[in-house]
Amino acid sequence: MIIKILKSKKEERRKFKEIRKKDSKYEKTKVRKNVELYLSSLDQNKLKNKNLAIYWPLKYEIDLRGLKNKYSLALPRCTTNHNLEFHLWNDSPLKNDINGIPYPNNKNLLSYKQISHIFVPCLSIDKNFNRLGYGGGYFDKLRSPEHWRLVPCIGILTERCVSKNSLTKAEWDIPLSGFITDKDIFI
Repeated sequence: MIIKILKSKKEERRKFKEIRKKDSKYEKTKVRKNVELYLSSLDQNKLKNKNLAIYWPLKYEIDLRGLKNKYSLALPRCTTNHNLEFHLWNDSPLKNDINGIPYPNNKNLLSYKQISHIFVPCLSIDKNFNRLGYGGGYFDKLRSPEHWRLVPCIGILTERCVSKNSLTKAEWDIPLSGFITDKDIFI
């Protein structure tokens, strides 16, 4: 059964990576604007003294780093055993984690209490908020303790990558809290 799930997810990843390559600069800009619109709709007092957890964008991913101009941000660090931790993104230099992704090289490790929202890149997501990522399981492992599931975790992608069908779901997959595209804020 697990082999079948893994094969199915591999095919879904291949399909949505190809679809995502077609995302335009305009669509990606609209996603960023919708993230900003969503954040501006929130009670700003709840965002004070907290950090938004974003990601360092890989090729074809939507870049949210511009939020740093208005909000306090955290970036993830992938560690051994598929653990994910968030560090305050301040003026400290960036260093590559075990996957070669930059993170703030500082001792400002944040707990779930210090993060108001987690924004997650998606290859795809379905209407049940099941996320298709790269298969590392980092976000699912991070969110396996219930206290981390209390932090809203929102998928970021363009509308074209929202699956019209249910995505393959494994028992370890934890649905997100919602998603934001160039056309929708679905939370």
